[in-house]
Amino acid sequence: MVVCAHVRPDGDAIGSTLAMTLALRDIGLPAIPTLANTEDAPSTYSWLPGFGLYVPAEQLEAPDLLIALDCPNLSRLGEAEVLARGAKALFVIDHHPDNEMFGTINAVDQTAAATGQLVWKFAQQLPVVPSADVALCCYAGLITDTGRFSYDNTSASALRDAASMIEAGVDPAEVARLTYQNRSVASLAIEACAMSRLKVVNHGHVAYSWVTDEDFAQLGVLPEEAETLPDAIRALGGIEVAMVLRQAGDEVRVNLRAKTGFDVGTVARNFGGGGHKAASGLTQSGTIAEVLPRLLAQLPGGENA
Repeated sequence: MVVCAHVRPDGDAIGSTLAMTLALRDIGLPAIPTLANTEDAPSTYSWLPGFGLYVPAEQLEAPDLLIALDCPNLSRLGEAEVLARGAKALFVIDHHPDNEMFGTINAVDQTAAATGQLVWKFAQQLPVVPSADVALCCYAGLITDTGRFSYDNTSASALRDAASMIEAGVDPAEVARLTYQNRSVASLAIEACAMSRLKVVNHGHVAYSWVTDEDFAQLGVLPEEAETLPDAIRALGGIEVAMVLRQAGDEVRVNLRAKTGFDVGTVARNFGGGGHKAASGLTQSGTIAEVLPRLLAQLPGGENA
């Protein structure tokens, strides 16, 4: 069986994939983790157990079972979509509100704070006690998708599950250090670059910045090292939405973060993207100068908001 999450995987995608892989291997099932992208897995999560187990999708054949994690539709499986279409069965575990229920079996709970939380509940139903490694991977997904338990998806259930992961052997201080206090000089440099371009618009409701492929090349930044940019802008007081735009070739990739209840997931879906109420993303063809006005019009303080 093959386990895969969405393209451009974040902490929850990586953590839930590795947790599911390790949990299934612990009961004797030969699970193989793969990636939706042709690129290597984000090195910022290389400390997670099982990270070295990834096999490129192009090296795999369609399995009897493919487990799709943290993925709302088939297209978000990227390079692994062909494996999913060829699989005899497709098991979907996800928490996105726009999940298309594309699996043979769908375990979708949009009230869950992270897919890692759902994988943890699944692992607890298996005939062996979840290992500390499984708990660690699930916790990594949970802490990143809740923004260190600071987003409004931080529920009592999420905290109870976090506590049970800690009881299973997770060291929360160590996870926090490895996830948020282990950054490279290049990562800090791209953040400084973005902060130098920070703008507050829409009558003070929105803050945004932008970066380009040229910035990444000049500073030697890996794609995953910019994952912290939206939250860095979100720290600004008085705003409702933080936004980071990246010019990547002839397309613009946008990350949105909400602070006070505004639904950025709906905005992202209006532009063909997706995500959650407090955190979402989208990709549009064109330039930042072309895409930005259309986005601002739908954000707080904009003409169409």
